[in-house]
Amino acid sequence: MADNQIRGRAKANFPTVLLTLLSIVQALELMWTHLGEHPYLYEWSFLAVLGWLQIAATLLGILLIWLIYSGLVMRFSWVPSTSDAIFPFLVGIIEFAQIGVMGPSSIGIWFIILSILFAIMAWVTQVTMRRARHDSDNDHFFANLPRASWADHISSVIPVVVLLMIGLGIWVTENQGWFSLVAVALAFGLLANQLRMTHVFTQRSYQDG
Repeated sequence: MADNQIRGRAKANFPTVLLTLLSIVQALELMWTHLGEHPYLYEWSFLAVLGWLQIAATLLGILLIWLIYSGLVMRFSWVPSTSDAIFPFLVGIIEFAQIGVMGPSSIGIWFIILSILFAIMAWVTQVTMRRARHDSDNDHFFANLPRASWADHISSVIPVVVLLMIGLGIWVTENQGWFSLVAVALAFGLLANQLRMTHVFTQRSYQDG
């Protein structure tokens, strides 16, 4: 099958985009520091299970954000604006904040920050896709793709609201028990599902774009 425009653009941009993976090394270094400063993670206990699940969810979130950004850059072209430089900086700050509050004692705040990350990434994706739609270089992709409906926006808002309400509930009640464990597992599931959806959308765009 002959390469389509999106696949050609992805192959041309991938080496540069891959280098940006180095930008998350600092976040991983901060997480490594967290692992060394909390001995409870290496004890057989409920808190250790909760802590490792929270770490896994945080790592998955970092990976998801990088995949979303790199995927948008590789597949589409658009006229950049100031916000295109501000959004990654803002996301980076929030990622560092989320890693900084990891731990059972501040799990409510961790959820609140995670909800903010979900909201910002949904906004970034929507704004980027809107700009890409207005660029004629992407007509081959958007020609048969309808504009986002209210239902599409609702599907992005629901996870944000759910995570925010969970975070506020844990923060107010200071719950560090089974509810927190189930909630972190739910967050991990949401992130894993977002990762799956990102993969499906990426593969589809390479085939149909």
